[in-house]
Amino acid sequence: MRLRTLVRIDKSARRLAEIFAVLAKYGLGDWLSGIDYDWLRGLLKRSADGAVIPDLTTNERIRSVLTELGPGFIKLGQILSTRPDLIGPDLTDELGKLQSNAPADPFDRVRAAVEAEFGRPLGELFASFDEAPIASASIGQVHGATLADGLEVVVKVMHDGIEASLRRDLDLLVGIAELADTHAPQLRRYQPLATARDIERTLLRELDFAHERRHLEKFAENFAGDPHVRFPEVRPELCGQRVLTMERFRGVPVNDGAGLRASGEDLSAFAGRGGRMYLDMIFRDGFYHADPHPGNLFLLAGGVVGVIDCGMVGQIDEDLRQDIEEMLMAAVANDSRVFTDLVMRIGRTPPELDEDALRAEIESFLNDYTAQSIAEFDVSGALQRMFSAFREFRIVLPRNFAMLVKTLILLDGTAKRLSPDFSLAALIAPYCRRTLHRRLAPRRLFADLHRGYRDWRRLAGELPRDLADILTRFRKGTLEVHMEHRRLESTVDRLVMGLLTSAMFLGSAMMWSMAAPPLVFGVSLFGAVGFAVSVVMGARLIFSVRRAHRGKGRRR
Repeated sequence: MRLRTLVRIDKSARRLAEIFAVLAKYGLGDWLSGIDYDWLRGLLKRSADGAVIPDLTTNERIRSVLTELGPGFIKLGQILSTRPDLIGPDLTDELGKLQSNAPADPFDRVRAAVEAEFGRPLGELFASFDEAPIASASIGQVHGATLADGLEVVVKVMHDGIEASLRRDLDLLVGIAELADTHAPQLRRYQPLATARDIERTLLRELDFAHERRHLEKFAENFAGDPHVRFPEVRPELCGQRVLTMERFRGVPVNDGAGLRASGEDLSAFAGRGGRMYLDMIFRDGFYHADPHPGNLFLLAGGVVGVIDCGMVGQIDEDLRQDIEEMLMAAVANDSRVFTDLVMRIGRTPPELDEDALRAEIESFLNDYTAQSIAEFDVSGALQRMFSAFREFRIVLPRNFAMLVKTLILLDGTAKRLSPDFSLAALIAPYCRRTLHRRLAPRRLFADLHRGYRDWRRLAGELPRDLADILTRFRKGTLEVHMEHRRLESTVDRLVMGLLTSAMFLGSAMMWSMAAPPLVFGVSLFGAVGFAVSVVMGARLIFSVRRAHRGKGRRR
């Protein structure tokens, strides 16, 4: 273990003991037995009470552990719930149940935080400010308020001390991930260290509400011409790093089934509007709300879709857009070979991947789903089966791709709560056709040709100058070629040693057979000595090769 890992963990020994105790309490501390550090095992023994929760499934225990460990780990679980390619669909579904409920800060702390953010008394900033919070989540809590112009707003205030607490837990999380990477072979397939680093970057962004403010403004701009979609209007003069002020929606949250039924609105039409809104975000804007949880969507007056909690977003860059388009074209053509090649290019594949088996699985997948009609096509089922296949073959997808697919699965589930007849496939079909037409459109082809022309023109402009420089150096005798062979030194050494051993063996054998003087008891002295040395060298070479093979086997 590296020294910095020990230092990172030792700085938070009390929190580490608490984490180990909770893991053991829920029967999830068995992997710790592989850690050969007495002081860590001592912490576990002193902290755990030996209680086991026998009636819970493993996935339920994991969710309970994250809940009990507090806000930072709840956020960890919520982020992992977007990665079914890493942890599987069953665990992502379970982690999707995590609720970010947290104890609310006393009102005097809230007042102090708001006044410190803007440098003015609370009474000058708001006409009224509710002392009791509407909700309290892991990062902050929300209070109702009214502005001087009469607009009802909600004020999101970051919890006091949450930044230090979250940074401590993130630092510890990275340390635990390093432990898991080293001592828990059964967890390595989840890439704990790489995942922990990604989670660290994501959560640190949530410690600045300015990111969520920009997201809200961008969404409002993208849907400015759509009367059926609304995002809360932010008040920039009352927004900062730790405080976010936005319009308050008066509507029915989608998780309120009784309220939706009592509203009298056409819920099927409402579900369709919400579905088209998300598909516009994904296919039109390349910037989408990545948490279509029922609690984040509202039914507003007139059947308008209201969206809140825009902290978690996904973006589709040009490379990802092209990958999606190529996968759609391969799926439409039922071309399992191209689809497999794309999967292997997009995701990280293990060295021992069985490409033929993966291609056979993808061919079966395409045959099962491309033959279905739009009406019977189950988007969630197809995407979950695809994730299961990727996980079976230990293929790790890029985070933005995995988040997109998980968002579509959540969207399908949320919409079907509103209308059992909802068909995401029927809504996606026109977008897919437009995508394929755009891919094959003359304008797109011309843009690709123009991009290639620019690259070739740049190469054509630089190539003569580079060739002239090479020829000049060649004539002057100053041309140098530097070649680097990584990890070949030991192989070259063995090859040279093998050639020397062979040459010495053959030369010595010839001298021995020809009785080359000087002779000792009728045997050529140089022939015998050379023969013995060549045998020793050959034995050492064989042992060296076998030791290298054993080392490779252990690394695998």
